[in-house]
Amino acid sequence: MSTPSSFFDNNDQTPDFLKKKQQSRRTFLKSAAGAGAIAALPAFSFSAKQQVQLAELVKTDPWLTLNTTLNQLLPSSATGPSAKEIKATAYLYQVMTVQPTEKDEKEFILKGVGWLNGYANSEKSANFADLNFSDKEQLLRGISHSTAGQNWLNTLLGYIFQAMLAPPSYGGNPNGIGYQWLEHQAGFPLPKEGQRYFELPTRARIDMISRVDYDNKKLSTSRKKTHKGSSKA
Repeated sequence: MSTPSSFFDNNDQTPDFLKKKQQSRRTFLKSAAGAGAIAALPAFSFSAKQQVQLAELVKTDPWLTLNTTLNQLLPSSATGPSAKEIKATAYLYQVMTVQPTEKDEKEFILKGVGWLNGYANSEKSANFADLNFSDKEQLLRGISHSTAGQNWLNTLLGYIFQAMLAPPSYGGNPNGIGYQWLEHQAGFPLPKEGQRYFELPTRARIDMISRVDYDNKKLSTSRKKTHKGSSKA
């Protein structure tokens, strides 16, 4: 993985974790779909200790800039929930501290904070979080024209979508607010803490079905004959 010194390093390449797109993540999001009832959504919230910890973390970097960026990418709107309402930062915090996220991906997200603040200071003489809405928008559009900037924004946008679609036990989507906005009926029962995909034991592979040749009737025929013979005996 290349390590550019800024979003605008011409030697930057797309990180391997983005190339792979992590099939497990796509499977995880699909598991949030299905048939069920929104009314049956399990309540979930951070513990009091976690809430205090996160509230303190977003006051300083890197979480101050990450929180600000997520809220800029999905701001308050009359047409749908914002990053703040779906608790995108709380979801990303779980991704970075609880879920089995690749080290390269976490490092890339954190490096982006430094790159963004470096760019903000060079252009606006202030850190990103201290700028007004228009200046933040201008800077994000600016970094989107670079490879690293586009990859960084895409990574954060992906987590915003996950925060909106994942079961509340993963830290976002409180009370199914994302499901309700999308008029989506979530799967039932949804996983609680302790039953999330990364907390489940490895399942033994069942390959009995793969051994059956449904185009070959010899197996069923031989079974019938064996049963017939045993009856006569």
